Amino acid sequence: MLDGDVVRARLSPGLGYSREDRDANVRRLGFISELLSRNGVIAVVAAISPYRATRDEVKSRIPDFVEIFVECPIDVLASRDVKGLYKRAMAGEVANFTGVSDPYEAPLDAAVVVHSDCESVDESVEKIWAELVRRGLIS
Repeated sequence: MLDGDVVRARLSPGLGYSREDRDANVRRLGFISELLSRNGVIAVVAAISPYRATRDEVKSRIPDFVEIFVECPIDVLASRDVKGLYKRAMAGEVANFTGVSDPYEAPLDAAVVVHSDCESVDESVEKIWAELVRRGLIS
């Protein structure tokens, strides 16, 4: 399990949140995932990857890449935000905030779309699991 924030803190401590820095972080996550998958390890990456072109670039290098899009309206995300970052971003206090002051380009062809505002965790997991079984990646 590769957490985007943990990888950023441990392997990319100098990166900020500009488009270039976000793309660099996603490419690094992709490289680690590619190495793991080439060696038979299932890599699950949990990261905000706001730019479609960079996601597609990484996706093209990993044969069994399964894109899961966790969709949720901004107001619901803000209501769940224990750090108060959405509120600060909406007040203009946080720059380059994905979905508020910086774009999020939704995938055009995600393998699974999870609607976290109206599905239970169990329902979402079942959708993901079913897709992985359908692809023959797990049994």
